[in-house]
Amino acid sequence: VQLVESGGGSVQSGGSLRLSCVASGYTSSPRCMGWFRQAPGKEREEVGIIGADGNILYRESVKGRFTISQDNAEKSLNLQMNSLKPEDTAMYYCAAQFGTFCAREFSGFQYWGQGTQVTVSS
Repeated sequence: VQLVESGGGSVQSGGSLRLSCVASGYTSSPRCMGWFRQAPGKEREEVGIIGADGNILYRESVKGRFTISQDNAEKSLNLQMNSLKPEDTAMYYCAAQFGTFCAREFSGFQYWGQGTQVTVSS
């Protein structure tokens, strides 16, 4: 399984970015996919997770600003980020989890992309 992210960059506070993740190398759909981020010196944290049933969970700090969408036919996962803040600055990772249920912790995700950097300046 391979995950390739794209779309990161540098924006000013209040700006928008759209990240994309293209998945390949599997035939059975993941149980869930997610976006995570990690800022320098901080632990990796969940941004949002989408289950196979389409249910999406977001971390509180991004609710109303970030939107996850998925195109199963294209095997792509997107993250639309609006009203970006400097504290959103981080490396963003796409991840996929296969199995019988979705464990929300990042340790439950077996496959990860290489990450794409998002930098928000004030």
